[in-house]
Amino acid sequence: MGLSERFWHHEYWLPPGATWEDMKESAGIRYPQPQDLLLCIPGALLLIVVRCTFERTVALPLGRRLGVSDKLRPKVQPNATLEGFYVLLGRTPKEEDLISLAKQSDLPVQKVETWFRHRRAQDRPRLMKKFCESSWRFTFYFTSFFSGLALLYDPLPPALGWFYLLELSFYCSLVATLPFDVKRKDFKEQIIHHIATITLIFVSYCANLIRFGMIVMLVHDASDYILELAKMLHYMKWKGVCEAVFIVFAVVFIISRLVIFPLITYYYFVTKFQFFVVSCLINAFLMILQLLHVFWSYLIIQMIFSVILCGEKRKDARSDTEESDRSEAEDLAKNRE
Repeated sequence: MGLSERFWHHEYWLPPGATWEDMKESAGIRYPQPQDLLLCIPGALLLIVVRCTFERTVALPLGRRLGVSDKLRPKVQPNATLEGFYVLLGRTPKEEDLISLAKQSDLPVQKVETWFRHRRAQDRPRLMKKFCESSWRFTFYFTSFFSGLALLYDPLPPALGWFYLLELSFYCSLVATLPFDVKRKDFKEQIIHHIATITLIFVSYCANLIRFGMIVMLVHDASDYILELAKMLHYMKWKGVCEAVFIVFAVVFIISRLVIFPLITYYYFVTKFQFFVVSCLINAFLMILQLLHVFWSYLIIQMIFSVILCGEKRKDARSDTEESDRSEAEDLAKNRE
């Protein structure tokens, strides 16, 4: 038995008693085939093109009409010595590095420190970029959730299969664009989440657990589009509406991820299925997702109490911000003087 045959052995992928022969097409019935998942590659590329087009032709004009605008940032004076250190050795030099760079550049230490602060500010993503990204994700999650609800009761397996391929293509496109998207503080957790999601979609499709996979995806999409809407409102500076939507998101997220999600997985894997290799793999990745749900729920609850209820200065728990708006404003004022 070759390596490929061992990998695709029916005892690993299918419940006890089932073989790949049982999964062959018959009159009027089409079962999921693993080779169908190869369509996610052109699908991901197509979604990236659609996203770029959407952000330029829809999200960008919409953001401008809604008052989203990028703040002015101090311009950095070209300096080869400081730029070389910034690119090769680090964005935040230590005190001894600042002194050394000041001597090499014949500049005061304070000006070198200011140069690095301005240079970091230049690399931070613009508000409009954040708005465009959130607009794209909101559109996809909103469409995915409500079309998925409709398809869940559709008895035609091909419709569910196409939905599966669309979701897989979307998450593959997210992985491909991660280096170019806004980098959040939970960047590592996002990578783990995307890898777990792609793995779950892949193996559940091959094992013909499509309806179960659909339910899991819908549980996730139920809150995702609300979060993206709250972000868009935040970038538009609609504070009151943003906080109300965020609270709705928090309630939906906690109920769907900490109550419904574990109940569904328990019901299916404990009461419905005999354990086999792929079901154990699915169970393991579902546990990883559940741990991420607990982590994000903690951040959400912490943000509600600290920002909304206690009135502290707003700061996204997944923000990429390094410097405060006040420091930027002070620097701009000094430059104008």
